Amino acid sequence: MKTVLVITYYWPPSGGGGVQRWVKFTKYMAQFNVKPIVLTVNPDYASYAVIDESLCHEVSGDILVFATKSFEPFNLYKKVTAQKEIPFGGFANEDNPGFLQKFSRFIRGNFFIPDARVGWNKYAYRKAVELIRKYQITTVITSSPPHSTQLLGLKLKKNLNIHWIADLRDPWTDIYYYDKMFHTKLAREIDKKKENKVLQSADSLIVVSDAIKHLFASKLAIREKDKIVVIPNGFDADDFLPRPYKRQTKFVIAYTGTLADNYHIEGFLNVVNKLISIRGSVEVSIHFVGRVSEKYRQMISSSGLNANTIFVGHVDHQTSISYLQQADALLLAIPDVPENAGILTGKLFEYLASQKPVLGLGPVNGDAAKIIEECNAGQMFDYTDEKGMYEFLNNLIVDWEKPSRTSVGDQTYLKYSRERLTERLVELIPQ
Repeated sequence: MKTVLVITYYWPPSGGGGVQRWVKFTKYMAQFNVKPIVLTVNPDYASYAVIDESLCHEVSGDILVFATKSFEPFNLYKKVTAQKEIPFGGFANEDNPGFLQKFSRFIRGNFFIPDARVGWNKYAYRKAVELIRKYQITTVITSSPPHSTQLLGLKLKKNLNIHWIADLRDPWTDIYYYDKMFHTKLAREIDKKKENKVLQSADSLIVVSDAIKHLFASKLAIREKDKIVVIPNGFDADDFLPRPYKRQTKFVIAYTGTLADNYHIEGFLNVVNKLISIRGSVEVSIHFVGRVSEKYRQMISSSGLNANTIFVGHVDHQTSISYLQQADALLLAIPDVPENAGILTGKLFEYLASQKPVLGLGPVNGDAAKIIEECNAGQMFDYTDEKGMYEFLNNLIVDWEKPSRTSVGDQTYLKYSRERLTERLVELIPQ
């Protein structure tokens, strides 16, 4: 077997799509004659936005996992700002940041470049060198965010001449919330130099969407563009064991994940209200599984949809999937931010695997819209296209009322299984 070192900050008990991505890749690597060794941060020193202990049970017992200490300013941030949570990506859990939060962002953006997890690097580098020598490893994979993890790969490439694969799940200096960090001109220049050095030095670059590929390719010489490979997130068939569907007395629409202020579901809520008003014989229920901003909680309350809405809150991964499988339709929302055409949220693929119709809100020509269309799984609408959303949902309800319902989509979605995506990944590893 070929042994590779996977360096990732996010690993169980941390939750989220980035965690699932590498838990699943490492799960299937052995099928393709690759043995992964994982280097991560010790949970006692880490600062995770989300905890999901259930993911610990998904890590194969055959995988060697090593964890190191870290210096985490986010833990101090929680004390200074009296916040119960550290900031999510895009500050989705900071609806109205105060002075202390803004000042903390300035410190983070200018004194911790590229990010506040860079304090892990000195511990992780030392351990990585030890593991590379002990297990005679010649290929290292670094996954980000945090993009500071890529600086580990850069240093290992320079000092040990390993084969380096950089997995960048998000843009770096072009991420939509970059301006919220209040960088000085000097900090921006330093950050861009680090980003460009990583892009130029890695042997292969993995990204999750075509739009992100084009973004990073614009920063590389023509001869280097071919080293960028798109391997999106996916779904694990083992997570979607058959669960008997029990038809409810209400037509259930489920949403999983964070719902921040800039996800713009106002039009969707208007449509649901209209459906309830016109189709009085059919009850509609919306299940929000995850964090919902205060803005939308208040909007739902004032619109009269409180009785039709259930706020479930954060649940573990398997419970989240059960909500998908028991729903009649699924709501997908892409944040209304610059360059959102390339946002390809990991939950989309679990939506596809649930085989339930998807109503998407966001760029109608974006990467998510193309995949939904490709898999015949639903439709993406502009945030304000209430007419289109109404027709779509009304047709779904008409079909739901029939004794024998038609199934959604076809088998195209299977190309996004974690097993098939891992097969594509290991092709980048030299034998």
